[in-house]
Amino acid sequence: MKYFWLIYKNVWRNRRRTLLTITSIAVSLFLVTTLLTLLNELENPVETPASALRLITRHKVSLFNSLPISYRQKIANVEGVEALMGSMWFGGVYKDPSNFFAQFAADTEQFFEVNADMILPADQKEAFLKDRTGCLVGRSLAKRFGWNIGDKIHLKGALFQFDPELTVRAIYDGGSDLGTTLFFHWEYFNEGLNNAGFTGTYTIRARSAEEVPRIAERVDALFQNAPVPTKTETERAFILGFMSLLGNVQFLITSICSAVIFAIVLVAANTMAMSIRERVREIGVLKTLGFHSDRLLVLLVSESLLLALCGTWLGSLGARALYSHLDMATLTSGFILRLNVNPRILLICTGIGFGVGLLAAGVPAWRASRSPAVEALRRVA
Repeated sequence: MKYFWLIYKNVWRNRRRTLLTITSIAVSLFLVTTLLTLLNELENPVETPASALRLITRHKVSLFNSLPISYRQKIANVEGVEALMGSMWFGGVYKDPSNFFAQFAADTEQFFEVNADMILPADQKEAFLKDRTGCLVGRSLAKRFGWNIGDKIHLKGALFQFDPELTVRAIYDGGSDLGTTLFFHWEYFNEGLNNAGFTGTYTIRARSAEEVPRIAERVDALFQNAPVPTKTETERAFILGFMSLLGNVQFLITSICSAVIFAIVLVAANTMAMSIRERVREIGVLKTLGFHSDRLLVLLVSESLLLALCGTWLGSLGARALYSHLDMATLTSGFILRLNVNPRILLICTGIGFGVGLLAAGVPAWRASRSPAVEALRRVA
């Protein structure tokens, strides 16, 4: 702290250059923070106490293959299964293909027992269960399209030759999807396809957390030698498996972050090199006044660190402030539910900024601090 004002004054010696450097670092760290947060959200889907008890049973070969309706009762009889529902991804078009959102035809008999983390008024719940053409929509989804109770929704089938005419009967809050999904009755869907007799997945609610792994083993053992084998996994594992279809996202994001950090180091190093070259004579004068080489090295590196950390905190904290006020579920059509820049990511970015500051000033600061005073004064004379 003894030399803070000297360091601060030298950083702002050339204001335009300093501002441009801080801005470039801030923009770069904003991007790095965004990418790290996105990776964290993809690898850590939203979990609730109820979702921790849910398992998903799907076709063992592919998620795109369906399961027979006859499996429902067999799975329901498995020890430890408290509630069960079948659901089918519908994938219809609402007004325009760009209006993408999750849509499921779901078995409603034990729907709310399975999805115990959904919050909605009792009268709306009853209205949805009684109306065969009624639908249940999440709060975020309803807000996105301006839907209210009683509104009509027409979906045009894309995967199936069926165009359901739905009425909004209930709007829910909560849920592990943060209110971004539409559900309608599987019976209505089945009738529209003239008794299709299949479903996409079965969602199981376990009696307790201890039963979860045992239920997965028991269900898959039932159909091990059947024509349609199954794979049962936790809801979290199912979501992560779905995300893996996107490819090696972790490698892609890490590669982009590495390239951005390398570019930041070059920008900051160029700034520090220019700043030190302009002050060779001053460094020589400081040496004649008794400043040791190690102290000069610390001063020069501190300037670089102050510059880098200012840009880092501006970019990272700016990203946190921005994403905390954006409804990502609405903006990304439910693909990204949230972007929560947590303290761990801020700490990582601070470490990156610290490293950038050290690398940027390393070579020029070392050479300048080790240069003899006489030589420094002679080079400017």
